Amino acid sequence: MSRTETEARKYLGKVYLVGAGPGDPGLVTLKAKGLLECADVVIYDALVSPAILAMINPQAEQINAGKRMGRHSLLQEETTQLLIDKAQDHAIVIRLKGGDPFIFGRGGEEMAELVEAGISVEVVPGITSGIAAPAYAGIPLTHRLYSSSVTFVTGHEAAGKYKPAVNWSAIAHGSETIVIYMGIHNLPYIVEQLSAARLSLETPIGLVRWGTRPEQEELIGTLATIVEQVEQTGFGAPAIAVIGSVVNMHSILSSCRPT
Repeated sequence: MSRTETEARKYLGKVYLVGAGPGDPGLVTLKAKGLLECADVVIYDALVSPAILAMINPQAEQINAGKRMGRHSLLQEETTQLLIDKAQDHAIVIRLKGGDPFIFGRGGEEMAELVEAGISVEVVPGITSGIAAPAYAGIPLTHRLYSSSVTFVTGHEAAGKYKPAVNWSAIAHGSETIVIYMGIHNLPYIVEQLSAARLSLETPIGLVRWGTRPEQEELIGTLATIVEQVEQTGFGAPAIAVIGSVVNMHSILSSCRPT
């Protein structure tokens, strides 16, 4: 028996890294819903919607570990240790993360740390906001006439990363559609970098805030206008940015938003 297998026997429970999706409770997977309904402990992120939190077993312990710009409920190390501690006393421990646990979250890091600690752990994928929010806004990320490739990139990088910055020059011409997560705060810099890489300032850009929720709103412009539009309207995070010709489909398809 390996050391990891021996250590795992010390723990009663199993940790599930569950993707909550972007907000619409109808987009939660059946597997995620079933786990939430029988969970003993749920440690959830700030962007998990109230409608999804309402699915949680009423007897379960619920802990807010959410992180937002400038506001941290728990440090990452504290969250991981909390998962380890709860697995000692409870059978079903859920780490509930907005979107998908592995897409621009820290699910991969958390899972590796749990494995290293000898905890039984499983990932339950979720629908990521970079796909769902544009879809609800009537912006198809690919289209036979406009785009056959998509790049997903973070607009907010962690300190101490293995690389100092996103290579925006490569991103600018790497595909026909660019989807940026967590980019509103750094939007002026991102636009400047894409412009310096000779991406046309006439390129359409769409911002989708609170994607798939009842309060969803969009702001449509071009690289030349979008920064000023954000300043004038006060449009803020959390939002997804979509850059490319597919944004032009918004004027045709936005009225078909799912209900």
